[in-house]
Amino acid sequence: MREEIFTEKAPRPIGPYSQAVAAGPFIFVSGQIPIDPDTGQVVPGGIREQTKRVLENIKAILEAAGSTLDDVVYAIVYLKDLSLFGEFNEVYSSYFSRTKPARVTVQAEIPRGALVEISVIALRQTKT
Repeated sequence: MREEIFTEKAPRPIGPYSQAVAAGPFIFVSGQIPIDPDTGQVVPGGIREQTKRVLENIKAILEAAGSTLDDVVYAIVYLKDLSLFGEFNEVYSSYFSRTKPARVTVQAEIPRGALVEISVIALRQTKT
């Protein structure tokens, strides 16, 4: 069984995709760029500000699915420029203070001129 996940606390998709889909024990979160859900615009600032916005968007989507960042098992990170890797990691690591997810990071062109895009796979918390 699959379930589409949506929250107003994260940006609306800018294409034909869901913010996330829960399937079986997993939640698959679509790539998030640093769009402020209130303004629909990329947040101003550098890699630190943009990474924080992306992770806050992912956090909101996971919460809408009944999960948390602690449940993330895998992340795919796209950076506009790998020279931003150190600053990105400083912010990223503050969001994953427990078990760090497995991760891949690549350099790529990102929509809307963003510096970072992140997609994650998380475990879905079971209801007791």
